[in-house]
Amino acid sequence: MTETISRTEHADVVIIGAGFAGLTAARELRQAGRSVIVVEARNRIGGRTWLDTRLGRPLEIGGTWVHWTQPYVWAEMTRYGLGTAQSPVPETAYWWADGKRHQGDPEQLLGDIDASNRTLMEESRRYFPEPFTPWANPDIKEIDATPLPKKIAELQITDYSKDILESFWALNFNGPIDDAAFTQALRWVALTNGDWMVSFEACATFKIQGGTEALIQAMAAGTDIRLNETVVAVKYDDAGATVRAADGSLYRANHVVCTLPLGAMGGISFEPPLPESSTKAISEGQVSRGIKAWIKVKGTRRPFVALGLADWQLNFAQTEYDHDGDTILVAFGPDSSRLDVTDLRQVQAALDLLVPETEVVGVASHDWTADPLSGETWPMHRPGYLSEALAVFQKPQGSLLFAGSDYANGWGGFIDGAIESGLEAARAIQDATPA
Repeated sequence: MTETISRTEHADVVIIGAGFAGLTAARELRQAGRSVIVVEARNRIGGRTWLDTRLGRPLEIGGTWVHWTQPYVWAEMTRYGLGTAQSPVPETAYWWADGKRHQGDPEQLLGDIDASNRTLMEESRRYFPEPFTPWANPDIKEIDATPLPKKIAELQITDYSKDILESFWALNFNGPIDDAAFTQALRWVALTNGDWMVSFEACATFKIQGGTEALIQAMAAGTDIRLNETVVAVKYDDAGATVRAADGSLYRANHVVCTLPLGAMGGISFEPPLPESSTKAISEGQVSRGIKAWIKVKGTRRPFVALGLADWQLNFAQTEYDHDGDTILVAFGPDSSRLDVTDLRQVQAALDLLVPETEVVGVASHDWTADPLSGETWPMHRPGYLSEALAVFQKPQGSLLFAGSDYANGWGGFIDGAIESGLEAARAIQDATPA
């Protein structure tokens, strides 16, 4: 019988996950003189951002868009000399509401959303006067248990307006909004000074020049990263931590930073167990369980945007690229389990509802929800998370810290939030153990 001999390595800090949060923390700690090892289960860096060649060109399979209202990612782009590339400006809009399809100017669709959304979001700055300290207002607790649909119902708007508004927020949450937190919607809009249109612009307009890979590779330079290393257990106390990988390898450190999203946290055994509010949040997961699909359609299409109903397989699409005489769209739907993107007939049927006269010739996607290393798309919280779990995740548990877009104060759900959280974790370690 052959006995497996595990290796043990030592570092000041071990970071679990080589996404933007982990690599931000690693860079900051290295520059402060700490020894750092980053362990990553995937065979690449980037986490839920992934620039891959599909459909004949580089495509962002995960996180994509950035904005100058996002200070952390904007500072990093400036640091490495990276600009932006703009998505095409739509010339036509298609939308479905009150039982029928509509076609018109994109400004008309935005105006129809604005009529009710501005009222829905009017108290965003009252509840979040300082959006990067979302827990600071004691009044938050009074509304944090409120689901978004309840607030929409209170608007007493027409079926036409309700259809548009619900689909708009199903798009933002990338999932069914039944369990979506009203506070999560308010947080996003507060970050753009209460203007939902600017918040929406931040979601799907400007991309990083050279893609997310250009930024993540620049930030990763010089960091010791161990790919294909899946962490299965973390044992921690005030004195230090031990991280165990699936192959038996051990890493010992003064601190460990876990950057896994909520949806992937169930794959790690923590000893001692995490606080009750954290385990509850992990078991419930995020609202986001949707799909992002790149769809190549035959021929050249003028730029358009399309919004369907909230429960459609695909409820949003917009043009992104002209490619070899065809057009590549990016599309989103609220539930990845309801659409098999490998079946072009299913994708064609879903797109037919959204956009007339399109012929699907190719699809590229990744099921982030089914991926055990993510278990979700971008993090969008349930009622109660903000007031019950967020501050607990942000507080060090002895030598264990958490970082990532799921635990950010500001732009949770974005690259910006991941970078912010990584900076916070690095600073907490430096404050606890001065060099």
